[in-house]
Amino acid sequence: MFSISFPELEPKVLAVKLSAKGERSVRNLHPWIFSDSIEKVNKEAVSGDIAVIFSHTKNKPIGVGLYDPDSPIRIKMLHFGGGSKFDSTYFKQQIQVAYNKRETLLKTDTNSYRLLFGENDGFPGFIADVYNNVLVVKLYSAIWFPFLEIILKQLIETSKAECCVLRLGRKLQQHPSQTIKDGEVIYGKLDHKVVPFVEHGVRFSANVIKGHKTGYFLDHRANRKRVGELSKRKTVLDVFSYAGGFSVHALVGGANKVTSLDISQQALEVAKENVQLNKVSGTHHCIVGDAFVEMEVLIKEKKQYDVVVIDPPSFAKSAKEIGVAKKKYALLATLGSQLVATNGWLILASCSSRITASEFFQINAEVLKQSGRAFQMMDKTYHDVDHPIGFLEGAYLKCGYYRF
Repeated sequence: MFSISFPELEPKVLAVKLSAKGERSVRNLHPWIFSDSIEKVNKEAVSGDIAVIFSHTKNKPIGVGLYDPDSPIRIKMLHFGGGSKFDSTYFKQQIQVAYNKRETLLKTDTNSYRLLFGENDGFPGFIADVYNNVLVVKLYSAIWFPFLEIILKQLIETSKAECCVLRLGRKLQQHPSQTIKDGEVIYGKLDHKVVPFVEHGVRFSANVIKGHKTGYFLDHRANRKRVGELSKRKTVLDVFSYAGGFSVHALVGGANKVTSLDISQQALEVAKENVQLNKVSGTHHCIVGDAFVEMEVLIKEKKQYDVVVIDPPSFAKSAKEIGVAKKKYALLATLGSQLVATNGWLILASCSSRITASEFFQINAEVLKQSGRAFQMMDKTYHDVDHPIGFLEGAYLKCGYYRF
């Protein structure tokens, strides 16, 4: 079935005792057990060993996870409430549960979706995206190597994919226990590294071999659709446009003129290609440069747009970056408010999980009030259906719609 040989690894079963804090975390169904919460492990453990968590009081299993010596999150929990056997039956059930959550999306004119969203679907460090008939799996942890073959079989069966590409996180590419190459086609045949797909009737493409993450960002799908609906006969500015997700939806939605702004010339070339996949009558213009600098230039030129979308990359990848991230979000809201025309829309988004939704919306509210312009918060949106939130840290995406 597969074009590669998977490593033959037989995981050991570990008996683990946690501190009171760690045990409380398991009882609260949190998927992360940090190294400082582990009091005792009965055997020397390696990556992918099965960690059975035993209660201090009754000495009975209260959950099962996978041991990860390469991370401060030493145990990634998969199952809560007693013991469990991680076999093909278990993974088939978990994948089917995940697939069922996406059924409403798959009834729309959409053939691209996230089938597994890491911890939120009970698969920590494991992402599975589908583009048309191509399954792209991205692994961030070696804990999955002992189970990879049986999981991939179930994913292919459930998604009905005709091809599977395996992507590896940066750290995993250098891991000594694996020989799989990043971007390897491990099942079926891939005619071209760029795969066409449809998102609510709009055509896009994803480079599944070399593209960022799995090739595209699927999480903003619902927001892109909404921007398209707001853009008829409008001028649109798409800041941090990357491959033009919002830009393309706006043009398909009937925008007169769309400007995509991104620091990457390569990303903007992809955006142009995505525009050409669709029938549009409006014009598409690109600006290559630092978003903060280029927005200042547009303000000095007294440019304004009916719809302004600002969707930056994560500004807070660690706790020490939170303060700077908040200042950047405030500055983007300030710049955006000056670029929105009367009766226009400003759409501000954040994908920084360390900045909570309440903090993000509070920053926006304070900044926009200081702008001196009358505006109304029209809506707040979060994750699309194929990016379910299973625990607090799993919530990262938030988007505010402001009408001026």
